[in-house]
Amino acid sequence: VQLQASGGGLVQPGGSLRLSCEASGSIYSGNTMGWHRQAPGKQRELVGRIFRSGSTNYADSVKGRFTISRDNAKNTVYLQMNSLKPEDTAVYYCWVGQRGRDYWGQGTLVTVSS
Repeated sequence: VQLQASGGGLVQPGGSLRLSCEASGSIYSGNTMGWHRQAPGKQRELVGRIFRSGSTNYADSVKGRFTISRDNAKNTVYLQMNSLKPEDTAVYYCWVGQRGRDYWGQGTLVTVSS
């Protein structure tokens, strides 16, 4: 399984960004997709995930601001980030969990700064 993420960049506080991640290879239809992030000097943390059914869960720090969605036909997961804060600055990694294994994308940097 290979994951290709895109959409990171520099944005001002209060702004929005949308990340995309396309999965390819041996994709299992019942997988879970999502996003993690790692800020400088901190451990990687879960941002949110979406199940095949479309149900989602999020870290408390992003609830109400971030939305995860997926297009099963395209094996693509999205992360819409609104009302961004400087503390959202991190490398964001897309993730797929299937058949007991974790797969990670290469990471895309999001910087929130004025």
